[in-house]
Amino acid sequence: MDNITDPAPLERALLAYENSDFINSPDGRLLRIVAEYSEPLARFRHEKIQDTVVFFGSARFHGLIEANRNLQSAVDDAQLQSARAAVEMAQYYEAARELAYRLTKWAMTLKVHRDRFVVTSGGGPGIMEAANRGAYEAGGKTIGLNIKLPFEQRPNPYVTPALNFEFHYFFMRKYWFAYLAKGLVVFPGGFGTLDEMFELLTLAQTDKLAKKITVILYGSSYWNSVLNLDTLVEKGAISPKDRNLFQMTDSVDDAFSILQSELIKHHLDTEGRFITDADKDDAHYGPEIAKTR
Repeated sequence: MDNITDPAPLERALLAYENSDFINSPDGRLLRIVAEYSEPLARFRHEKIQDTVVFFGSARFHGLIEANRNLQSAVDDAQLQSARAAVEMAQYYEAARELAYRLTKWAMTLKVHRDRFVVTSGGGPGIMEAANRGAYEAGGKTIGLNIKLPFEQRPNPYVTPALNFEFHYFFMRKYWFAYLAKGLVVFPGGFGTLDEMFELLTLAQTDKLAKKITVILYGSSYWNSVLNLDTLVEKGAISPKDRNLFQMTDSVDDAFSILQSELIKHHLDTEGRFITDADKDDAHYGPEIAKTR
């Protein structure tokens, strides 16, 4: 035989799940998708999250103090126009903050083993920040479901650290918005808000969720100018009864009253406990994943 030099000893091969080249490749996509299901589920179980109320709305709105500060510092007509609009829209930031505060304070009084109706947002600035901020100020847990974008969007500081998530896949993020939600409050917003709102309205319209979800559109002047549902009904694109899929209000008092009464009616018994017995079993402290039809 030819005189061939023995090869150098081989290093141990990486375990498949430690191989970042594989995990981040197209072949590893399925594992990444499953991870964005399993990892949040594990954390929700650990934190004893039962269900949520989701807040949607623009990432571009500021609180009233910051909006007024920007108005005072405006130096030209364009800045002045933008700052005046920001002051007008700041009312929605403050309303989201107050509603989240009141909802969290009430939910914390419920006599249950798990956290109920936890305020949840997309985890970013604007209305998302306002919702998380109100829940934080009430002393409750609050969830942020952030998304990895080409431009940086950092989580707002009011999200509970153990419930701060970042997703790569929009559809997995939407899954966690939908399947824990017992209520949805939609504040004025843009494309992302409309996309997320209509996703959940479509699931309700097509009866794909075996649960009652209360949907509130906050800010009637905004939504009536953005959505012409009468035209959709007139042209036969939707049924007249589809307008009953949501309620519209301009008052934090009304929004809280609607949420409280609907959550009690459909998801609590007369003593404020969860309707089923799952929360009595210490072995089942996981979230309530809604059944699909």
